[in-house]
Amino acid sequence: MILNMSLPKANAWTVGTAMTVLASGSAMAAEKGNALQRFIFDGGPLTIFIVAIGLLSLISLTVFNFMNLTKAKYAPDDLKGALLDHMVNCRVRSAIELSASHPSYLGRMMAYSLPNIDATQPEDLGRERVEDAIADFSINETRKQMTFINMISLVAQSAPMLGLFGTVFGMIEAFSTLATNNSADPSELAGSISIALLTTMWGLIVAILALFAYFFFKNRFNTLVADCHGTAENLINASIQTVNADAHLAKIPEGIAV
Repeated sequence: MILNMSLPKANAWTVGTAMTVLASGSAMAAEKGNALQRFIFDGGPLTIFIVAIGLLSLISLTVFNFMNLTKAKYAPDDLKGALLDHMVNCRVRSAIELSASHPSYLGRMMAYSLPNIDATQPEDLGRERVEDAIADFSINETRKQMTFINMISLVAQSAPMLGLFGTVFGMIEAFSTLATNNSADPSELAGSISIALLTTMWGLIVAILALFAYFFFKNRFNTLVADCHGTAENLINASIQTVNADAHLAKIPEGIAV
């Protein structure tokens, strides 16, 4: 009997809790809808364009650069170790074949530069020609790799201009309203001023995010390229030291006579 009397109370409490949760969820959804209306749709087509095109472009470019600027695509450790083993043992042809079969930045760079090694110059193996080839490859490759990073810079530079255009457009609308009505109602000016401020706000938001992303990926790219150049320098030095090992040892005395 006690159990039967407690069940309706429990059910009433459950229903009340569910209604409260639903009401709070509806209030939050309404608040989000109002915020969306106030900060995006009230800004007019230009604000929607900045948010849609600017942010989507920035997000897509950021994802692409995150996937592209990785150590595996530039200087993978397994390729470094294999090339070092070949160059220490002066197997230059094997190092060229391995590099040519690897699609990474380091692999393509070494496949382009290692054929310039000159065995007739044992003192430096034609280091100058090899380094010139590395520099030539880096110049051409940097132009390609920086394309999508520079597109982020384009977003950072164009977003404030679009925001400024929206500001000018909104202020023109506001002054046109004042010119038409000598005593304009502030509510009539609010819409034009809202367009001016919202476009400026979203233009600055997109520009600031794009600016951070641009310098982040530019530094990341420079770091990866510097790692590849350092590895190339170590590989050349390894072969030179192997070829000139006896000459280096001859300069070091075995002992000092007393």
